[in-house]
Amino acid sequence: MNAHTLMEGAADAPFYLPQGDECEIFATAARNDLPLLLKGPTGCGKTRFVSHMAATLGRPLYTVACHDDLSAADLIGRYLLKGGETVWVDGPLTRAVREGAICYLDEVVEARKDVTVVLHPLTDDRRILPIDRTGEELEAAEGFMLVASYNPGYQNILKTLKPSTRQRFLAVEFDFPVQEHEIAVVARESGLDPERVKPLVRLADKLRDLKGQDLEEGVSTRLVIYAATLIKQGMPVERAITAAMIEPLTDDADVKRGLLDLVTAIFG
Repeated sequence: MNAHTLMEGAADAPFYLPQGDECEIFATAARNDLPLLLKGPTGCGKTRFVSHMAATLGRPLYTVACHDDLSAADLIGRYLLKGGETVWVDGPLTRAVREGAICYLDEVVEARKDVTVVLHPLTDDRRILPIDRTGEELEAAEGFMLVASYNPGYQNILKTLKPSTRQRFLAVEFDFPVQEHEIAVVARESGLDPERVKPLVRLADKLRDLKGQDLEEGVSTRLVIYAATLIKQGMPVERAITAAMIEPLTDDADVKRGLLDLVTAIFG
């Protein structure tokens, strides 16, 4: 099954334009019960890719946006008081394990350290989820797949995946699409003519070159789509770019002025 075949068989799936063999790798991992790690910058399409593949493969999908306070209990479940009774309520990871669904942990390194400990027995040949509070030891149902993502370029020394965790996953590296592909994606998602999208994508590439200098992060494809959508709805180009591609990137007034000079150089 190649990427083209996957696209043909996914008429109702969220739109995703493959950049390489990532669709084939995902499908192969899913068929063989292998966990998958997606590495790449914020806003380059990792979450859309997972949604597309889940729909293409006909798998239910549980997506968890990881954060500093996310604990193992948030994933596994907890006892809650309902109608005067204490009942066990499964978390999203447990539901995925029971149902044979895909569980996607977005920005997994943001979660608390106890989360990765829970994942280990699900990412080797055991494929089990021990639930200490209920005494259960769940075997993953057929179809269960664990997918996680993170942004290696944005993590500090306190927020990285240990080698012992990384080496339990297949891994695919993502980056922003090449200009031709990004123009196609932005035009399709926003409805703006591709010729009018081209300078927006050129600007995005220039802004990404400033990552690590004036900017902590480059502009995401998502923000380029937002800018194109505003322009499509009749907003003046400079105002749309300011709202969607400048203001979200920085609060520094001097940096913003420099970025607006870049906009002027590209758009005139």
